[in-house]
Amino acid sequence: MKIVFMGTPEFAVLSLRALIESEDEIVAVVCQPDKPKGRGLEVTSPPTRILAEKHRIPVLQPQKIKTEEFFNELKKLSPDLICVAAYGKILPKNILELTPHGCINVHASILPKYRGAAPINWAIIRGEKVTGITTMKMDEGMDTGNMLLKKEVPIDDEDTGESLSEILSHIGAELLIETIKLLKEGKLNAIPQDHSQATYAPMLKKEDGKIDWEKSAEDIRNLIRGSLPWPGAYTTLEGRLLKIYKAKVTDGNGKPGEVIESNSGVLRVTTGKDSLDILELQIEGGKRLKAEEFLRGKKIQQGTMLGLVL
Repeated sequence: MKIVFMGTPEFAVLSLRALIESEDEIVAVVCQPDKPKGRGLEVTSPPTRILAEKHRIPVLQPQKIKTEEFFNELKKLSPDLICVAAYGKILPKNILELTPHGCINVHASILPKYRGAAPINWAIIRGEKVTGITTMKMDEGMDTGNMLLKKEVPIDDEDTGESLSEILSHIGAELLIETIKLLKEGKLNAIPQDHSQATYAPMLKKEDGKIDWEKSAEDIRNLIRGSLPWPGAYTTLEGRLLKIYKAKVTDGNGKPGEVIESNSGVLRVTTGKDSLDILELQIEGGKRLKAEEFLRGKKIQQGTMLGLVL
């Protein structure tokens, strides 16, 4: 088959690679435009563009996809199928109906749970123990189409948004190839979603990473894990931004946000329920450090309150 692949971030790379290695022909890769990245704001290409160009596959990077010009570009390619993995935009009806086999999407959750842009992060933040991959036939809604194949994956207690994304990207690639195989054999069964069971995973915003010390230690630890790599969980220490990368739940009493231990490499903070030992952190303007190294360079008095606005 002639396939157009639509996907942008690292998560989409393995699905694209699996398609390139398959018997089908990838006639184009569509991804988001290049963007400034990092401290130097250097313009960087999406990972899918880099892989496509390595294999001499044409790349399209439209600013807007709801234009006649872009639709005509796709139409000229005469694809049999469009495959989508974390492209980042909702496709209009004319693109959904362009090909004989429609559009198949690789979504990183067990639908109808966690529809939306950040299913991996929100599954961890909300304390889920299981997630997975669903392939689906796309329609005009946001992740509302009929489901094709599913595979569940346990969420490990140490998983972060980064590590779980890597695991799911491998499974997503496998499931996409299996879905296409069954499509060719005429064995795909499309199952409608139970919309009453739907939950949502909107795109993360900077403020989603702000720690509320009134919450339980477990909830805060889930936020720390789930908000990686962006926006990261953060609070303030003496008016300066403090990012927290790793923590573990422990015992201890005090006011929410209060430092109750700050010696021998232990930085313990109380929450609404239980306490947190902060294991890795980064003060504004400093490096990411283990708590032991951090405390060697900065004395924090017991009773110091994190999260205060000065």
